[in-house]
Amino acid sequence: MLEQTRQDAPSPWHEGELAMQRSVGVVERMDGPGRNFLRKAMPEQHRAFFPMLPFIVLGAVDAKGDVWATVRAGHPGFLVSPEPEILDVSLARDPADPADAGMEDGDAIAMLGIQLETRRRNRLNGVIRRADAGTFHVRVGQSFGNCPQYIQPRSSAFVRDPDLATAIPPLHSGQLDDRARRMVEGADTFFVASYVDRNNGERQVDVSHRGGYAGFIDVGADGVLTIPDFPGNRFFNTLGNFLVNPKAGLAFVDFATGDMLQMTGRAEVLLESPEITAFPRAERLWRFTPEAVVFRPDALPLRWSLPRDL
Repeated sequence: MLEQTRQDAPSPWHEGELAMQRSVGVVERMDGPGRNFLRKAMPEQHRAFFPMLPFIVLGAVDAKGDVWATVRAGHPGFLVSPEPEILDVSLARDPADPADAGMEDGDAIAMLGIQLETRRRNRLNGVIRRADAGTFHVRVGQSFGNCPQYIQPRSSAFVRDPDLATAIPPLHSGQLDDRARRMVEGADTFFVASYVDRNNGERQVDVSHRGGYAGFIDVGADGVLTIPDFPGNRFFNTLGNFLVNPKAGLAFVDFATGDMLQMTGRAEVLLESPEITAFPRAERLWRFTPEAVVFRPDALPLRWSLPRDL
């Protein structure tokens, strides 16, 4: 039997992504890019990109079905692609990281390679095949690039060996305390993980970057985050996932201290709301209600700095 062509193959978009695309009238326009840009293997430029990175953003789902976003660091070269369908990852298990529970053999995972100083980013998702406690590889399900919009340029440097974990224990809570609230309210960058279980039985996890002006997230008195969705590539991976499965995981990094704030909870997409006008350039909003919060002081061995001309 002849292999299906991209135009004959089923749409790569699931129903949630299609519903978001319908909401702005771009379903037909996004069909071609979906077939052409969502690949089942990494192009050469992506394979060359990942080994340069000193950190990776991950999205994983724990045994309870909660999704977590995290950032993990390593010496450049800890990510290597021996073939287009595979990304090898050298990272030790980290019981302090709530996302680590979703990184067992056979688990679905999402990865975002992002180079803040150049504003390059590439995403992939796939399935973990774990060799041991210090390595695993990901068999690619989808691989695609993203534009540099909303990425705040930053340069990074290690302040300790990335193989040495911090001695400071994580702090667990069911809600945002004042420190976490300040971290969210002052952020210009965060990462969000989401997932769906496709009709073919495969779990598809996504993790992406969200950026804006400092203070672009509103935190209500009840601890609920209201987040603007700015004009983008119309893929709607994150919001489309929320329509099907309203679970979300957020990660905020204090770039000056290496502290990380991780949350898992529920998301709601607001396609129309009078509140949208309060957020410059926003096309729609989404809300996030935290259900579990983990604050991890000194979690990352990297420190980032802004360009000198800012």
